[in-house]
Amino acid sequence: MSILIAEKVSKTYGGGEAPVEAVRGVSLELARGDFVAVMGPSGCGKSTLLHLCGAMDRPTAGRLLVEGVDLAGLSDDRLTHLRRERIGFVFQFFNLLPTLTVAENIALPLLLAGGAARAGEARARALAARMGLGHRLGHYPQQLSGGEMQRVAMARAVIHEPALLVADEPTGNLDSENGSRVLGLLGELNQELGLTILLATHSAETAAAAGRVIHMRDGEIERSAVSRELSAVSSQLE
Repeated sequence: MSILIAEKVSKTYGGGEAPVEAVRGVSLELARGDFVAVMGPSGCGKSTLLHLCGAMDRPTAGRLLVEGVDLAGLSDDRLTHLRRERIGFVFQFFNLLPTLTVAENIALPLLLAGGAARAGEARARALAARMGLGHRLGHYPQQLSGGEMQRVAMARAVIHEPALLVADEPTGNLDSENGSRVLGLLGELNQELGLTILLATHSAETAAAAGRVIHMRDGEIERSAVSRELSAVSSQLE
């Protein structure tokens, strides 16, 4: 079963004489375990597309399905539940809660969903260790580096075992070393857990970590191709 299907999805902001068409008739499909990067210049619509696919916004036209569920038929409350249960989010600016520790930030999605605190703590510890943060559990976001904060955000995004991870410029605020580490962890989650990832980026280097790259311009998909990194591996095997 496809994790995500977008059929001729469009998003228009504003009305009157000068509406802004942020996304124009985009269609794409992600199967379980896909890792897809969306590239394009600022204003091309890639972040808007991710917000639509992550059920954070509703399309003006078209159809979106997550695990076979048509999002158009869901109330706002049911959309919130879907996001909380089946989708994980990683953003450029981390969005950690400053008054919560690393462990509490990571466990937050489980607690919001009504999970037991002890189970949340145990899973938060395990994910923190996987992200190289086992020694930071009691620290607060302001005590962490940018790379560490993004790894906390990643752990929080997957603690509830979502079907889809939406990552909007996850390396945009990181130096090259921390950016590479975050990409490596995303690749591990994709390969080892079969997590489906939809990532937006300006960077060709970041996009090369994905299996497929979609190029957008003026709200439309310009082209789609297997990433250069994957192509290079295939060429070596031939």
